[in-house]
Amino acid sequence: MAPTNVAKKPAAKGQKSSKHRHNNSELSSGVTRWSRADQYRRKCLYRFKNAKPKKVEKPKVAITVVKKIGGAKNGGERVVLLKKNKANYPVKAGVVKRTSHNYFKKHTRYTRKNLTPGRVLILLAGRHQGKRVVLLKVLSSGLLLVNGPFCLNTCPLRRISQRYVIATRTKVDLTGFKVPEHINDNYFKRPKKTQTKRTEGDIFAKKEEKYVPSEQRKKDQVEVDKALKACIKKHKEGLLLQRYLKSQFALKSNQYPHRMLF
Repeated sequence: MAPTNVAKKPAAKGQKSSKHRHNNSELSSGVTRWSRADQYRRKCLYRFKNAKPKKVEKPKVAITVVKKIGGAKNGGERVVLLKKNKANYPVKAGVVKRTSHNYFKKHTRYTRKNLTPGRVLILLAGRHQGKRVVLLKVLSSGLLLVNGPFCLNTCPLRRISQRYVIATRTKVDLTGFKVPEHINDNYFKRPKKTQTKRTEGDIFAKKEEKYVPSEQRKKDQVEVDKALKACIKKHKEGLLLQRYLKSQFALKSNQYPHRMLF
């Protein structure tokens, strides 16, 4: 096959022409003038096949030192390491303390636009799932403070994430109602358990501690229920709204939440 002579285009203005010349020119697509074996012979690469690099001798550094020791029974001399090994090694690498400028508690909380105080919500998770509750306010942690009220559907004051609620179009007018200032995120933190010393008879006995609400929490629940129930009665359909809050939400086999209006 005759070689094809392709004329090189002159370099355009502003572009530098390549001065490097390829020794192995391409005859056609994928076919070069010299094969790999020819290039190996032409470049005399066989000279470097068994060539070994020269070893650079590094100066030896002393690791030990011979020290003289007094005493008739001590041997007179002793070999001592210049750099002693550690006697104890840490089991776990030390945790480096570093400042964090973006704490989780400083993150901005975003709630849905329809989650406003007074909105009736449907709980989708937890012990009280399926119940309808009234949204009182959005706490600083981003959680929703809701109430049944307890006297209607036994749902007390509690926090819940906005992911586990469905907002309905029903709304209660909360004018004149104000949530006590001490009811916040710290209000719902449970006290730390104090460990008591076990006797011989209590070693294998399992004690289950049940949660019991404090007297302060019971008092606050009664006050909030009383004020919220007064707001519900002011509604133009107060009796119907009370029945609505008492009833539970459930779906049948042919019902789909994303097609329903609440």
